[in-house]
Amino acid sequence: MSVESCKTVSITKLKEWGYLDNGIKSGVITWSISGEVTSRISIKSNISEYRKFIMLAYTQDGESINYNVHLVSVPSNLGKGEIFYFVCPNTGKQCRKLYHCSKYFLHREAFSYLYYEKQIESKKTRELHSIFDRAFLSDEVYEEQYKKHFKTHYNGKPTKRYQKLMNKIKLADKFPADTMQRLLMM
Repeated sequence: MSVESCKTVSITKLKEWGYLDNGIKSGVITWSISGEVTSRISIKSNISEYRKFIMLAYTQDGESINYNVHLVSVPSNLGKGEIFYFVCPNTGKQCRKLYHCSKYFLHREAFSYLYYEKQIESKKTRELHSIFDRAFLSDEVYEEQYKKHFKTHYNGKPTKRYQKLMNKIKLADKFPADTMQRLLMM
């Protein structure tokens, strides 16, 4: 099973939706495919100075599942606020995302059979993806250099981000067009 196919609950989204603000908040998280809801869970957060946890409640295979996932917070290295982490109910590890691949939402390493899609692909497929990625740069790569806060230079030197972007574009421009036709004929 791949990590990308699992349902997830992330700290980033919970923060965005206001679940990590002080107090008690409850609601429902849904997952959908093509606009059709495929599953949902009830979530309730309880954030105070002394207690930080979320309660997850859902039904799976006719069984009602209800449990708490504790949260810890550490001061931000920027000195602005706190950074929240889940404490996995199974492994005890801190993480920013919980995955649902069996009965519970757990840390990725709690599942021995869980892999990233890239890990499952054959070496030949990865090589072809790499060639196609170089040949057909997405519009996002070209548009990135025109984003609002994109810095091309800092103190008169090109930024690393700008250099990486330019290298990708140069590599794609050098790519011979007939190579793609030969690859597609394979």
